Amino acid sequence: MRVLECYRSRLSRMDAPVEVKIGGFSYRVTGSASEGELQRLASVVDQRMRTLGGSSRNPSQHSLVLVAMTLAHELEEERAARRQVEERSKDMLKTLLERIDAALEADNASAEQEDAPDHFDPASPEP
Repeated sequence: MRVLECYRSRLSRMDAPVEVKIGGFSYRVTGSASEGELQRLASVVDQRMRTLGGSSRNPSQHSLVLVAMTLAHELEEERAARRQVEERSKDMLKTLLERIDAALEADNASAEQEDAPDHFDPASPEP
């Protein structure tokens, strides 16, 4: 029941358009993000337009494309950096596990040697 309520809530948010302002223009958008998140994202785009194109009032199509390309490039850079961190983490974990395995094997071998008699002489009487 709770899952269904959560799903309905998410659907209702997607259906309700949110008005955001970018470059002096109002846009009605819908999405799975909350209204606050959509407003925050619109603010990021608006700020980027000001940074790249001077004034955000009456943005040209060229400015909008430039902002979109810049944000897409930054996203790809972040994804690449995340993949590198994941690979380094996997390599470090693999090395650590190999060292732990080697230490455990050495400890087991040492324990087996301690338990084994020094030498076996079948002619000697058992203690």
